[in-house]
Amino acid sequence: MSTISLYQVDAFTDRAFGGNPAAVCPLDEWLPDNLMQSIAMENNLSETAFFVAEDDGYRLRWFTPTDEVVLCGHATLATAFVLFEKLGYQDDTISFITQKSGVLKVKRDGEMIVMDFPSLPAQETEAPVGLSKAMGGIQPVAFLRARKNMAVLNDEAAVRAVVPDLEYIKRMAGYGLLVTAPGNDTDCVCRYFGPQAGVDEDPVTGSAHCTLVPYWADRLGKNEIHSRQVSERLGDVYCKLNGDRVEMAGHARLVIQGTFSF
Repeated sequence: MSTISLYQVDAFTDRAFGGNPAAVCPLDEWLPDNLMQSIAMENNLSETAFFVAEDDGYRLRWFTPTDEVVLCGHATLATAFVLFEKLGYQDDTISFITQKSGVLKVKRDGEMIVMDFPSLPAQETEAPVGLSKAMGGIQPVAFLRARKNMAVLNDEAAVRAVVPDLEYIKRMAGYGLLVTAPGNDTDCVCRYFGPQAGVDEDPVTGSAHCTLVPYWADRLGKNEIHSRQVSERLGDVYCKLNGDRVEMAGHARLVIQGTFSF
């Protein structure tokens, strides 16, 4: 029998059972891809992160229950939290080397962790036929596409009221559906649905803010954006647009620590 350490961290929240839970698995060397995918499926969280020390940083990979993904925010934040708080990492900045998203720098800032991610601005395009019906009859005021699809709605109430047709979203071109609108007491609110990756609704989606932040920075005429993802668990992301990079800051809390046996 083999074992690895396992940490479950709630990301983008300052309380347990809020934000987005991610599993974090430190490795001495890489496991076979199919085994990491099986571990992620067993964890049944939106993401499981695996990392191995490499050069002056760590090689980082993320798996949903069904797929490996090219970029994940909340599991990166959770991994940094484990390194800072549980594994004795002493420097203030961590370099994560990724397969398809370059090097991601993560640093401590008081009680928060700040991630530096690529900006992925979306282009406005025609909304696909049936989109309004697929959101429970809510009509978008704009539709944009980058790696993710994004529907802009009138207000926070509309975002909260979306009832997604997950089979429709699974068939969409692009990757999932992000819905957003001005917030009642934040700059913006959002929700994200990714059924094609085995995540019907992601509680807080860091990677979505690579697209959200350039949109809202341009629309609001400012570079610092406070976003709230209004899923059932809720989570706050404090963002800043720096040219072609997006900083995302949030809290994290450890909720489970144990050993995975296989």
